[in-house]
Amino acid sequence: MEDTCIGFIGFGLIGGSIARALKSKNQAAKLIAYNYHIGKPNASLELAKSDGVLDRIVTSFDNGFENCDIIFLCAPVLDNIKYLSQLKAILKPSCILTDVGSVKGNIHKAVSNLGLEDHFIGGHPMAGTEKTGYEHSMTTLLENAYYVLTPTKLTTEAALSKLISIVSLTGAIPVILDPDYHDDIVSAISHVPHIISASLVNMVKDHDDKNETMRLLAAGGFKDITRISSSSPIMWQNICLTNKDSILRFLHYYIEKLTYIQTYIEDQDHDKLLGFFEEAKSYRDQIPTKSVGLIQKVHELYLDLMDEEGAIATVATILATNHISIKNIGIIHNREFEDGVLRLELYTEEGAIKAAKCLRNYNYTIYER
Repeated sequence: MEDTCIGFIGFGLIGGSIARALKSKNQAAKLIAYNYHIGKPNASLELAKSDGVLDRIVTSFDNGFENCDIIFLCAPVLDNIKYLSQLKAILKPSCILTDVGSVKGNIHKAVSNLGLEDHFIGGHPMAGTEKTGYEHSMTTLLENAYYVLTPTKLTTEAALSKLISIVSLTGAIPVILDPDYHDDIVSAISHVPHIISASLVNMVKDHDDKNETMRLLAAGGFKDITRISSSSPIMWQNICLTNKDSILRFLHYYIEKLTYIQTYIEDQDHDKLLGFFEEAKSYRDQIPTKSVGLIQKVHELYLDLMDEEGAIATVATILATNHISIKNIGIIHNREFEDGVLRLELYTEEGAIKAAKCLRNYNYTIYER
């Protein structure tokens, strides 16, 4: 990667974190970014340059992007699509064009229409938080997170292998998927949940009193389920506009479920109400651990962790020294809108409380959910 030239269009949380990770692995790599602010400096890009993350800032694509080996499209989804036609004229034959959007179908169609399938490999790093902007980017943001890649029919093995190598340098785990299947998956596990979260927040807002008592008392489950509503409205507007079919299909499934529970409540159907919640609990409890058999309450906490030799062993040793038994331990690979890299499951609630207190004494950042 020593002589690799990498371009960025859009430089927020994800783009900045990718750039930080790649630069940390190889200072010789040339990283450039496009300033779309006509006639004025881009504060984020200037900060990245002063940090030593970026080598150049350009205001036109033919002033450096023609030399790029890889170009990351990190702007909102619809903007990424608009840039494709501008880039087509300047791409060198071996350049790999990729994006980081959470919708793949639309951009793949645009790529096909423009005859760019031999250049393009879709990408979706499944990491991030509700925070936005380069100032929140981190070298370690993508470590041990899944990074979906969606090649086209014309993607060569050599190009895919090269991008896999680049993605791996960020510490992420590459996963290859068909673009349409990817969009169905993220619609169900990310896009529709965000719509539900925003709808719940707006429902409470619309029915709050003049003293905003609901907002004052909102905590616990409400804050947890609605946390993702604090993320970028523009990004989610773009997602709804570009993943329309999948979102509408899974919204229909969700509304169908709401209709069922509405009927169960109206009819005071004890058995169906219990079954509804038991089914959800059983499936949800299996998501972190993939456990089978008798379902028990999960006592868990999460913490930030650097990806370095012995990091997990150190945590385990601290807890063992303090006579705290760990039931399960593992890296959280899909961290979109989640805090914490390492997940700890303890046998008891008392054990979880004791573990959190103990690890905080060693200056670990703990998240309890």
